[in-house]
Amino acid sequence: MITEHDGSALAARITNRMTPAVIRAVRARAEATGGCLQPVHLTGYRTVTDHTGRILDHTAGVVYTPCGNRRESVCPACSDRYAADAFHLLRAGMTGGKTIPETVTSKPRLFLTITAPSFGAVHNRPTTRTGRRLPCRCGEYHHDADTRIGTAIDPAHYDYPGSVLWQGHAGELWHAFTVRLRRELATAAGIRVKDFPEHARLSYAKVAEYQRRGLVHFHAVIRLDGPEGPADPAPGWADNALLEHATRAAVENTRITRTLTIGGDTTRHVFTWGQQADIRPIRPAHTTDPDDGDITDRALAGYIAKYATKGTSTSEVPDRPIRSEQAIEALDVHPHHRRMITTAWTLGANPDLGFLRKWAHMLGFRGHFLTKSIAYSITFTTIRGDRRTHQHLATLHATGTDPDTVLVVNHWKHTGNGYRHHHDRDIAAAIYEGQRQQRQEKLDKEERP
Repeated sequence: MITEHDGSALAARITNRMTPAVIRAVRARAEATGGCLQPVHLTGYRTVTDHTGRILDHTAGVVYTPCGNRRESVCPACSDRYAADAFHLLRAGMTGGKTIPETVTSKPRLFLTITAPSFGAVHNRPTTRTGRRLPCRCGEYHHDADTRIGTAIDPAHYDYPGSVLWQGHAGELWHAFTVRLRRELATAAGIRVKDFPEHARLSYAKVAEYQRRGLVHFHAVIRLDGPEGPADPAPGWADNALLEHATRAAVENTRITRTLTIGGDTTRHVFTWGQQADIRPIRPAHTTDPDDGDITDRALAGYIAKYATKGTSTSEVPDRPIRSEQAIEALDVHPHHRRMITTAWTLGANPDLGFLRKWAHMLGFRGHFLTKSIAYSITFTTIRGDRRTHQHLATLHATGTDPDTVLVVNHWKHTGNGYRHHHDRDIAAAIYEGQRQQRQEKLDKEERP
């Protein structure tokens, strides 16, 4: 029970904490992290010395750094930064830049979307080719915000174990697809499969996105290079038509087989892609006819990058692993997705499928949301390293220090995360929103004729 005295003391502490000096300090920390809502606390020191050992600058105490979480539901600021990095990574592989030559725009390229198979009828909003609405299989017409869309019409007969098992093996299925695609390309080109690396190199970047039914599908940019990578011209026999033919054949023929022991029964499972596969050639922005069914490389980078920050936004599943069966019951999720989480947890009790418990909160999916082949473009590590170098040099220049004549020693250790007071978090959120609006206004201004 809080007494009047206790309440007054609490109000006084809050008032004292929100003094102008404290607000300035909180703002400075929040601005340094770009408005991160879950900053990492580092305690230690930073010392700058010249060649004689004389200390030019010494900073000690606690500093905040961005958490780096890609999920918008966890930290919008870091999610934005991740999306921007993903955009540059993807665009570099399509249009060049950041060490990737612009000649990649002349390579055979396509945009592929592949989905999971059907595991039972789900609520949807079908339309005709002319856009006329059709009733769902349940007989109703659903509006777009209907939470039933994507969920099982008849949960008792929906194959929840099959859907979760497919999800858990989706990453392996993608790997098998890339292997199959190289075989199909070699066959189409009339060369031996083992000789393919001497003639061409397959480069790609893919992003996973959850469908409303809780299963992932993959968006991928696929490019055909010469054997040395982006700077090497594609072989003479390579064109978009051949790449599209080989990709379609690879999607249709890729399958992986796993023998799994579930509940004491050993069963052979075959995993394949769904019947829906969308394959669209990519053209340079200045040459693409908007009516020819192709997609521009400039527009595609932003389109794919936004999925890199999306988790299961349609299913609202937790951002962290499930720790117990009781925790599943406490989740505020749709019954369809709860059933998938429960199925993953239950299947994870089997020795062959222990990983499913670790990834039950992801509905069984254990792959990375954005992956790429080595030669597709630059890496996140390179982008982040360049940003750190830029910030480091900017800090030294601001103090009038020549970075080539000093030694910088950093000694920090992790001592916490997040904000202790909701007032601090509110300030950080306001800073992020202000920065976001400024960026949007700048983009709108640049796009005006």
